[in-house]
Amino acid sequence: MINKDRLLDTFLNLAQINSPSKSERPIAEYVCPLLQDIGFRIVEDGAADKIGGNCGNLVATLEGTASSGVRLFFNAHMDTVEPTDGIQIIVEDNVVRTDGTTVLGADCKSGIAVILEAARTAVEQGVPFKSLQIVFSVAEEIGLLGARNMDISLLAADVGYVFDTERPAGQIVTAAPTHENLLVKIYGRASHAGIRPEDGVSAIVAASRAIATMKLGRIDEETTANVGVINGGRARNIVPDEVEIRAEARSRNESKLQEQVRHMVETFKRAASEIGAEAEVNVEREYHSYRWTSDDMPVKLARKAAECIGIEPILAEAGGGSDANIFNHAGIPAVVIGVGYEYPHSRSERLLIDEFVQSAEFALALIRCSTMA
Repeated sequence: MINKDRLLDTFLNLAQINSPSKSERPIAEYVCPLLQDIGFRIVEDGAADKIGGNCGNLVATLEGTASSGVRLFFNAHMDTVEPTDGIQIIVEDNVVRTDGTTVLGADCKSGIAVILEAARTAVEQGVPFKSLQIVFSVAEEIGLLGARNMDISLLAADVGYVFDTERPAGQIVTAAPTHENLLVKIYGRASHAGIRPEDGVSAIVAASRAIATMKLGRIDEETTANVGVINGGRARNIVPDEVEIRAEARSRNESKLQEQVRHMVETFKRAASEIGAEAEVNVEREYHSYRWTSDDMPVKLARKAAECIGIEPILAEAGGGSDANIFNHAGIPAVVIGVGYEYPHSRSERLLIDEFVQSAEFALALIRCSTMA
């Protein structure tokens, strides 16, 4: 059985530590002694230098006593969205939340706590397993930067579980999309807006016309698109000659994604050309999709673990990415597991304690079942 009080204390301690992306060092300093006490050997990779952060990814390894079974790895990320500085935590009615002035950071500090408690309990109870690696990554919230710059050669695992999504506890995310980023620069011609506006070509007008006619939002059940950031203009009385736009498209279907990206690129270029401006569009892939079926190892083992603790395994397909996308693309099968929080990235974020405990029981069951795979 999981030690509920210890699990909750670990999360509350983690939640008090401010750890925005690229500033995860205080979390690393908290978890490393705990991992070492359990018996893990820890390596920190060189991702910090690559991304300009103060901490790299932590890869902790513990060899088990079983001679057979699958080699597991568990993952959660150490950074959170902001704000968490000055957090005030309230625990009542079996729920953990803040006073509403900050986010809670359950995404993904609840995942870290679940992994630590499951590993500690497995060792205390002498649960046999072949090997267990724990990957605590950095800068996940700003484009999976830690995982994308991770030294994958440090991983020696057959299957992985990323504890980084909302309730219900034990939800198994079997598919996630490919993500393309679009950086658009529209160049017009500056002119005095009051004296000679007809001599100008407004980059803002070109951008506005493009966005107004673009297919955005929910495109279909597998595909989404969004224009998220617009920067441009120098003064109220100058016809703007340059605008920068950051947009994205995601889909679990590659052909649908490419069609949506083509539509967005062509729409920007056509709208600019129609008024004498020019659009320059750069498309960059942030991460690749993955898809697993009920017959694939990551899902089969997760379903078995769920059944072992008496919960109904729920399979889901995601609209967002996680470190699992990076691991799968690197050839290490992984799925995402629900941890028991809800409303992440908002000041309403909260952690349901019963489901949080159930998530830790699920992680422990994965370790137990790893010798049966």
